[in-house]
Amino acid sequence: MKLPRYAKAIAAAVAAGAGSVGTALNDGTLTTGEGVTAVLAILGALGITWRVPNREPKDSA
Repeated sequence: MKLPRYAKAIAAAVAAGAGSVGTALNDGTLTTGEGVTAVLAILGALGITWRVPNREPKDSA
């Protein structure tokens, strides 16, 4: 199965954002600093994951 390059970047961004926001909402509020941290986590995950190329599958024969 060959996934498009952007699919793994979106999945990484969702995971990073959900983890960051989930931790930030532990006390019931989301401050500006926590919001900025969540946005930076999302952008960082998008950028890093987008940059790493997909590995070619090995030939099983």
